[in-house]
Amino acid sequence: MRNTLVRRTVLTASAVSLALLATACGSDKKDDTKADAKPSGASSSAAAAAKGKTDAELASLLLTQAEAPKDSLVKAPSADQLKKLAATTDKAECKPLGQAASMEPQGTSTGVARTQVGGTSGKAADPNASEADKLKAGLELLAGATGTSVTLTSYDNKGAEEAFAAFKKAGTACAGGYTMTQDGEALKINKVVAGDAVTAGDESVSFLADFGDAETPMAGQVVMVRKGNTLATFSVQNLGGKPVLPKDVVEAQVKKLG
Repeated sequence: MRNTLVRRTVLTASAVSLALLATACGSDKKDDTKADAKPSGASSSAAAAAKGKTDAELASLLLTQAEAPKDSLVKAPSADQLKKLAATTDKAECKPLGQAASMEPQGTSTGVARTQVGGTSGKAADPNASEADKLKAGLELLAGATGTSVTLTSYDNKGAEEAFAAFKKAGTACAGGYTMTQDGEALKINKVVAGDAVTAGDESVSFLADFGDAETPMAGQVVMVRKGNTLATFSVQNLGGKPVLPKDVVEAQVKKLG
């Protein structure tokens, strides 16, 4: 049952396929003084009137294979995956977490673009290694395989700030856990805690959602970074259990946002 539930999430399916391919092959960074300074009336007006980006504009800002960290694989979600994105949660306050994990836009966005980045912490076996060593290396590659879904969304006016605030609030409100249902399968989240520290964009936050059991420890990490009126959401999962945040992927993607 556990394996069935895990496979039903978009990211885990990606992590498995990327693992097989592998075996073959926030906080504000501005100056404190400037951050505390009150914006002028003109700049406030400009921020309030900010226009969000379209699907096409966001697609051009997605991380590409050439720009991705070494030994990673960039692949767009399949049409089948996109059909199964919609997720619901048993607690309304947890909806932003479910949306982030399933590559859905937060709030009312003007555009959305998605991709997936796979990598592994393992190393392929030497061609001259024994069969036992090759098997061991293959298992280590699978255990170290990490799949990261990247979702870019953009908003008019203050929409990005509001969506970010709602996501951050959900991480605290849902600390005791919730149930997410996607494509007819229910996944019980046991608890939500702070994830790996992230310092990128204008503001950033990360959460770790535990959905394992006594036999199989499993967790997913969800990170959100706001850059102006654009949000970059990263949903990370590792077949070995707790996913280590691929900071190089986050940094490369946020850098491309400008």
